[in-house]
Amino acid sequence: MRRLLQLCLMIPCLLIAATPRVELGVDLFFKEGRVDALKNKRVGLVTNQTGIDSSFRSTVDLFLDAAPAVTLAALFTPEHGLKGSGYAFESIGHGKGPGGIPIYSLHGETRRPTDEMLKGIDVLVFDIQDIGCRSYTYTTTLFYVMEEAAKRKIPVIVLDRPNPINGITVDGPMLEESWRSFIGYINVPYCHGLTIGELARYFNATYKIGCNLSVVPMRGWQRWMCFSDTGLPWIPTSPHIPEPDTPLFYATTGIIGELGIVNIGVGYTLPFKVVGAPWIQAEEFAEALNEQKLPGVRFVPTHYRPFYGAHKGKDCQGVIITVTDPKLFRPVTIQYMLIGILKNLYPKQLLSKLNGVEAGKKNLFCKANGNEVMFSLIRDEKYVAWKLILFQKEDRESFRQERKKFLLY
Repeated sequence: MRRLLQLCLMIPCLLIAATPRVELGVDLFFKEGRVDALKNKRVGLVTNQTGIDSSFRSTVDLFLDAAPAVTLAALFTPEHGLKGSGYAFESIGHGKGPGGIPIYSLHGETRRPTDEMLKGIDVLVFDIQDIGCRSYTYTTTLFYVMEEAAKRKIPVIVLDRPNPINGITVDGPMLEESWRSFIGYINVPYCHGLTIGELARYFNATYKIGCNLSVVPMRGWQRWMCFSDTGLPWIPTSPHIPEPDTPLFYATTGIIGELGIVNIGVGYTLPFKVVGAPWIQAEEFAEALNEQKLPGVRFVPTHYRPFYGAHKGKDCQGVIITVTDPKLFRPVTIQYMLIGILKNLYPKQLLSKLNGVEAGKKNLFCKANGNEVMFSLIRDEKYVAWKLILFQKEDRESFRQERKKFLLY
């Protein structure tokens, strides 16, 4: 009887825990009838597998259910395609969706919507989960869409979603104009602390795009929240971003991973959560990192063998990065400390690998950082960590002040 009573008491708690604390832009857009403003309009929807509401219903289906009042005329998809199964950098072709709706890939023969794709479109709606880092291409796709829409006077509606890292952390270098690319399109810090809707507002004003932009904000989201605090379902945003905390680790090791010097868990079961190589001594590396007493993180020695990628099939030693407090954790700061400690402990191995880096990998590293200075610092300076961490500190602080006018929460 007591066991039955305990179960009965637990059930309401489980139901409460399963209720999201945050309502998404897509939730409110349909729940509050904002979709009615698109009556008799032909809609182009920019989305992928992450375009779902808090009850797991896809944004595509929600628009189809709004027919015939609203016509879903075309789908536009980013890198990895509509279902998110494409590999990084893979060219995706066009296709057909439900009822023969055209699916236009914006990661294939063109990365911008063309006149033909936008013919007959009255409004564009964007609903894709971002990961909070400048070097992720979904934001660039949004900005390309905004630029092309502005040229044709087509309104753009962004259905806002959380920054999964949080809305506070601002960390890492700015973007120099000469390194502007598809993987980094606007001059913000590597971790900017903005939602996708706030980024769109910042871009539209700062770059004077002139897009007829509206953002449907979330309800209940607070800036301190990481994704797990929202209670929302997580859909992997791309093949190597499988879990809600992966974006935080992507920002911690993704840049160094571009060089291929160390394995960062891509090709193993812990993407972006480890740093290892055959020439690293796990306990020595972990001890040196923990001695820095960086807030919000501990480094645990680990041994593993990657299935593919850097050091495939080789026995690697290194560290698992363990976040103890996401609010204090500074991912890019930690990334540059990792690089600095590697150079201090293993200068010959690091420089040998660095001098042999292919031009393409160096180019991606510089695009991700947003500059070439940092590559030179790593190669030429003996003690590099704090030079990297403090690089463009004043510019970062200026951005913190500038961004305030674009915050929705």
